[in-house]
Amino acid sequence: MERDYSLNYRELYERHWWWRAREDLILATLERWKPARGWPSILDVGCGDGLFFEKLQAFGTVEGIEMDPSGLRRDGPWADRIRVGPFDETFQPGKRYSLLLMLDVLEHLPDAAAALRRAIGLLEPEGTLILTVPAFPLLWTSHDDLNHHFTRYTRKTLAAIVERAPARLLENRYFFRWMTPLKIAVRVKEALFGATPTTPRIPPHWINQSMRAISNAEEWAVGRFPIPFGSSLIAVARREKTAQ
Repeated sequence: MERDYSLNYRELYERHWWWRAREDLILATLERWKPARGWPSILDVGCGDGLFFEKLQAFGTVEGIEMDPSGLRRDGPWADRIRVGPFDETFQPGKRYSLLLMLDVLEHLPDAAAALRRAIGLLEPEGTLILTVPAFPLLWTSHDDLNHHFTRYTRKTLAAIVERAPARLLENRYFFRWMTPLKIAVRVKEALFGATPTTPRIPPHWINQSMRAISNAEEWAVGRFPIPFGSSLIAVARREKTAQ
């Protein structure tokens, strides 16, 4: 992630409609898949400055790991729960987790399959993994360049690396479907006229609120239907009970 983007990430996360609507979806997904006992131990991979921790606390005890320290505050309220470093075999927390989240993380990693194997290895048997990733290489724009993405996924390519991790997929579907034609239009425009990656800005209030409302209305109306497109993917997977 570019430094300017990283430094502005907190404001984007707290105010921009895309992050607000994505959080609404993730919280609804957590509620739907939450076991009766909850998730006693939660790891948020790529947690940034712990911006999601306050909401996650409702589901269990939260800690995180962040690979890019540029956006972290040493005096932040969650600093003592966030480890900084690569998410690989050198990350040895000395415990397993009942829930692990990787929210728009895999696309930033040169070896996503290895990261997923590490994630599954850190889960308790029957532990839950929740992922979000950008969808469809066709929708690649300068925003992906700005974010230093390596790839965008389809349901098929995401399922393949999750199942090889190995984990059992419980849910794997697209969201932000209404954005698909808009992303295609941006892709065509950039192909014709070129583009310079720029840090996202928060739209005017009425546009910002409207886009969040459209996203939430779409999810409420058709979220559970197998619509084969969208600008993002969400997946829920589980480590098998017999895993050691």
